[in-house]
Amino acid sequence: MKLNALFNRSLWVYHFNSGSCNGCEIEIVATLTPRYDPERFGIRLVGSPRHADVMLVTGPVVHRMKDRLLRVYQQIPDPKIVMCIGACGISGGVFYESYNLDGPVDEVIPVDVYVPGCPPRPEAIIHGVVKALEKLERLQGVEA
Repeated sequence: MKLNALFNRSLWVYHFNSGSCNGCEIEIVATLTPRYDPERFGIRLVGSPRHADVMLVTGPVVHRMKDRLLRVYQQIPDPKIVMCIGACGISGGVFYESYNLDGPVDEVIPVDVYVPGCPPRPEAIIHGVVKALEKLERLQGVEA
């Protein structure tokens, strides 16, 4: 399967931590090492949401981060993909029903790809990003 049939540029990813324990962040950093080499797929971590195609969100959404998450989500240009990384972002994880949560990520912004695990392995994160690329290509095909 040709991954860059319609989406003819590298996939740039912006990471947002909405209140997690940092286990997922450690796995994301491990994913970026030469051992897994995500740049072979054109995946690159960027420091600005205005340059991103994909938003990686880790952790459940705490009260103080809800407005920031919405603001960052709005800054990413369309078409965009949101990936929820880890059990905490998907369901609240060990923080489920905590007094400080506004809920899992999909109750605040729409999520396109879920990567389960506590924390998920780098292989799972790369697989999720490849799935995000396929979805982004489908969105590009609809717009064309």
